[in-house]
Amino acid sequence: MRFLKSLLWALVLVAFTIFCVKNWTPVTISLWGGLVMDTVLPLLLLISFLIGLVPTLILYRASRWSLNRKLESVQRSLTNATAPQTSSTPAAENSGAIPPVAAPIAVPPGVL
Repeated sequence: MRFLKSLLWALVLVAFTIFCVKNWTPVTISLWGGLVMDTVLPLLLLISFLIGLVPTLILYRASRWSLNRKLESVQRSLTNATAPQTSSTPAAENSGAIPPVAAPIAVPPGVL
C-alpha cells in the first residue's frame, strides 16, 4: 500500500512538472487598492490549491484528533468496566452463580 501511495505522489509530481513546463506564462493579477502582481501561472494555481487544501486538512486533522480522544476514553472505560473486581467477601463473588451441586449434568439417553 505504501508503494502505491508513493507511486501516486510521483505521478502527481511528474504531471505537475509537465504542466509547469508547458504553461510557464506570466499572469498579471489586479489586487486591492490598485496593486498589481506579476506572477507565473503554475505558481498562481499552486497557491490557489493550497488555499483550498490547508483549511480542509486542518479540519480533517482536528476531527480525527477529537474522535481518537473519544475512542481512547471509551476504551479506557471499557477496560475499567471489564476488569475483575476484587472483593473481600466470598459471598459477594458467588451472588447469582449456580452452586456446583445444582449444576445440570449430561445424562445419556436410556440410562434413567
